[in-house]
Amino acid sequence: MTEFNPLSFGAAVDYERSRAGETGELRIHEQSSRVFDNTRRLRVWLPPGYSNVENEGRRYPVFYLNDGQNLFDPATAFAGVDWHVSETLTRLICESVVPPMIVVGIDNATVERITEFMPYRSLFPLVPKPHGKHYPDFLLREIMPFIERAYRVARGAKNTGLGGSSLGALISLHTVISRPGIFGRLLLESPSLFVSNRQLLKDSRACKSWPQRIFLAVGTRESGQPERDQRIVDDVRSLAHSFHLAGLRERRLRVVIQEGASHNEAAWAARFPEAASFLFGE
Repeated sequence: MTEFNPLSFGAAVDYERSRAGETGELRIHEQSSRVFDNTRRLRVWLPPGYSNVENEGRRYPVFYLNDGQNLFDPATAFAGVDWHVSETLTRLICESVVPPMIVVGIDNATVERITEFMPYRSLFPLVPKPHGKHYPDFLLREIMPFIERAYRVARGAKNTGLGGSSLGALISLHTVISRPGIFGRLLLESPSLFVSNRQLLKDSRACKSWPQRIFLAVGTRESGQPERDQRIVDDVRSLAHSFHLAGLRERRLRVVIQEGASHNEAAWAARFPEAASFLFGE
């Protein structure tokens, strides 16, 4: 793998500003990756007041979220439903539930999404040559250095969150296990724990160092097949048990098993206010 030069990453940035104003400001960066040898967009949401003169010296917590296409805009979100991240965080910030923060939506690589989000080989879905083992390097050596240069980001695990849904949650779980101490907030929405013969569940049992706060959630109708749905919920309970064995209690861990909720953006959007409040709340 070619050695990464952080000074050259993102040297040519294409800024596209949209929906600036009362719900903050969304900036879009076209970024290339040497780790994955491809290009994707980063959707960076800045909270209201970020660009004000009086805040020039202020640094902000940052929340990295996978599948950035689904976070802010129904026009780019899967099935036309987004997470309403900007509206939700604006409200929570105005209500002093969470501090002003920066959100970095990392777009998936479309046709390469599954390959990038899978750290182990899998038969279902069929991924004989996964690239997910490189995801932590992609995030820590490419995305995060660029964001820290371009924006006023507060450093340290307590100011840094990571998360996603489905396979985006799975690769987030893998990242905090393989790179402990970097992220202090972890969002796991409907994690696809069944893949690779449940290898991430096995990895979790051996892990002793976890983020300071974890929000783990799943619906009871993720697939619409009762037996499979029960296995999905059981896997989430098993992961929660591993967190408990590592010493996480209610102040550090929130587990939500939502009756009737499915595996889709609408369910994750509905739970996002509670997730953000728990992870970053004062």
